[in-house]
Amino acid sequence: MNAAPALPTLPLSPVAPEAKAPNALPPFPRLSRLYRLQYEPVQSAWVLLYPEGMVKLNDSSAEILRRCNGERSVDAMVAELEILFNAQGIAPQVTDLLQEGMRRGWIV
Repeated sequence: MNAAPALPTLPLSPVAPEAKAPNALPPFPRLSRLYRLQYEPVQSAWVLLYPEGMVKLNDSSAEILRRCNGERSVDAMVAELEILFNAQGIAPQVTDLLQEGMRRGWIV
C-alpha cells in the first residue's frame, strides 16, 4: 500500500487561548466565489482557478480544499482527512492551510 501524501506544514504562531485571532477560521469554511476548484486531467492534478491564473495543488491540499463547501466544520474536515490519510493529529496542518487560504482570499 502506498503511503499517504504528506500534509503541508506551515510554521505555527502561538496564540493565547483566550485571544481571538484576527484571522480566525469561519465555523464552516468555503471557497470564495472568485475561485473554482477543479481536476485538470492534462496536469493530473487538482487546481484552484481564479481570474489572474491558477494554483496547482498537491493531493493533500486538494483534499482539504475539496471539503471547503460551507457545510463542514473544520473538526469534521479533520476527522474525514484523518480517515482518508490514515493519520492522527493532522488538525494543525489542516488549520494552517485553511488560514493561509484565508490570507490569500481563497477561503471565506
